[in-house]
Amino acid sequence: KYLQSVDGFVFNSKTTEAVVNGLVGNNIPSLVAYPPTDRFGDAISQKEIVERAQSAEFRILFLGNVIYRKGLHVLLEALQQVGRDNIASYRVDVVGGSTVEPAYVKKIQGFINVNNLFSIVFLHGALDNQPLIEKLKQAHVLVVPSSYEGFGIVYLEGMCFGLPAIGTSAGAAGEIISGGVDGFLVPPGDAEMLANRLNILNEKRDVLVQMSLAARERYLRQPKWEQTAGRIREFLLKQIRAF
Repeated sequence: KYLQSVDGFVFNSKTTEAVVNGLVGNNIPSLVAYPPTDRFGDAISQKEIVERAQSAEFRILFLGNVIYRKGLHVLLEALQQVGRDNIASYRVDVVGGSTVEPAYVKKIQGFINVNNLFSIVFLHGALDNQPLIEKLKQAHVLVVPSSYEGFGIVYLEGMCFGLPAIGTSAGAAGEIISGGVDGFLVPPGDAEMLANRLNILNEKRDVLVQMSLAARERYLRQPKWEQTAGRIREFLLKQIRAF
């Protein structure tokens, strides 16, 4: 009922546009305006990206609320499949609030303990800006295998630090991530494929560097706030004049 009362839409992605149009049709004026992010300032340098890739430890960052939809359990299941020879070189930093779904958080903690992952998986909770920046600088890849994202700005935030992004083929992650170029898209819940993609980046550091540099370039191509806000302003003025 609410959507049918609206005179116009500004969508954050084509995915959101399709969902809304599926409910109310596409005869209402609309605009897709992809949100930018300048939360962390300028992208890190190409030199920093290349040097970081030489680290023996393979560092994964999960960034988001610890809730079922974000898919942390899929990442932990993937760790069990990367192989005994590889697992010792992995480190996973989990950054995100733990108060939204406490029962799920408890299951995650139990899974880590039961499967002896406590030496490589670290739950940090929500972090302030500067500590979070340090985690982003240290990581090699951002993994948020959500079952659905309406846009997924976290992937762009990681790309600012040259982090290839791993999301899923559900939702709007595919509007940000180009699979095999600046990250990977895996089916929701597919821990085996996720483990395979992680092993590629860990074992083939030349591929990691190539994809990290491509992620940085993807971030730089995202429209700036002035561009996005300008398009929204023109859309609104057009609707006002028509009204």
